[in-house]
Amino acid sequence: MSGYDDARTAARALATEAVHAGRDDLARQGLHAPPIDLSTTYPSYDSRAEAARIDAFAATGAEPDGPPVYGRLGNPTVARFETALAKLEGTDAAVAFASGMAALSAVLLVRASMGLRHVVAVRPLYGCSDHLLTAGLLGSEVTWTDPAGIADALRPDTGLVMVETPANPTLAEVDLRAVAHACGSVPLLVDNTFATPVLQRPAEHGARLVLHSATKYLGGHGDVMAGVVACDEELAGRLRQVRFATGGVLHPLAGYLLLRGLATLPVRVRAASESAAELARRLSADPRVARVHYPGIGGAMVAFEVKGDPHEVIAGVRLVTPAVSLGSVDTLIQHPASISHRIVDADDRRGAGVSDRLLRMSVGLEDVDDLWADLDQALGGVSVRAAGRSADEGAAGRPEPAGAH
Repeated sequence: MSGYDDARTAARALATEAVHAGRDDLARQGLHAPPIDLSTTYPSYDSRAEAARIDAFAATGAEPDGPPVYGRLGNPTVARFETALAKLEGTDAAVAFASGMAALSAVLLVRASMGLRHVVAVRPLYGCSDHLLTAGLLGSEVTWTDPAGIADALRPDTGLVMVETPANPTLAEVDLRAVAHACGSVPLLVDNTFATPVLQRPAEHGARLVLHSATKYLGGHGDVMAGVVACDEELAGRLRQVRFATGGVLHPLAGYLLLRGLATLPVRVRAASESAAELARRLSADPRVARVHYPGIGGAMVAFEVKGDPHEVIAGVRLVTPAVSLGSVDTLIQHPASISHRIVDADDRRGAGVSDRLLRMSVGLEDVDDLWADLDQALGGVSVRAAGRSADEGAAGRPEPAGAH
């Protein structure tokens, strides 16, 4: 690439990068759409060179030069997505995994391998992230605190500070620059799933790792499961080594779908955010709604607490889909206390602001008036009598499978 091309690429806007990053070489190859490489292994007649490349990977985790070696070491289609996501987040690199939880697990394993098992975290987090830390399933130990208490919670063996902003499911926000300052030399990991790089680029505010459940907005169509960590090359190398050792690789077809999803990410996020802001406004004015949570940063997520039984709203929607997950082109609604955060201890859940009457809605691309008409009729079915009864009683009687975003 010429110096002119380098300068032109460096100056590209996010919307342009979303379309072209990871695809810059296609035209020179006579291609328009990125190819899908489904190979698990690749021929090589030079075993000495292969040995040298594998030694280099074992030493640093750097992506092997030359042709691919084996699907667990890396895949060309997945690499295109990683390149594109790193561009959008403004980091040196990105490492993709089979799910968001696989990505977080890899980060914890990397830090633990360095003798840094202690994590400082701010609630609320996604329920399974909370559970992974609290249960110590990977040998980690967690100290929960608020943003103001991060500096005091740090220890010599602290390997990570973790926040999610806007947070799942309350949409609470933290000042990333202040949090990064409080971390000192300890890496800050920010779960940027809700905001996406369209609304927020945590690396610009001091975060060293940016986590996405790529299943959500990055894919954007409810048909791919993946996770990704955007970070500097040093940490990326270690994450690749963990991915190779543990096998949490992303399938090439998923990598292709994610790269395709990134192309429309800015358009989707901005359109859905416009509808979400309007729905938040209407819900705020509705006497059947006790409280609305909508982040100052904007976005397509809305959370609201009803005065009646939230389960009646879930049962009453017809256009909106009552389902877990988020970030798809269609609107989804769920009850966090029953599903996404059910696995979190009830007292910890409520202490983090996850009310038993809270509903979380991921706004899609439908017409906003159609969405409001559906919510209006669903809220109309909420019994006033339920306002005097604890919604927690209703939730307790409906055990749901935990672990879904």
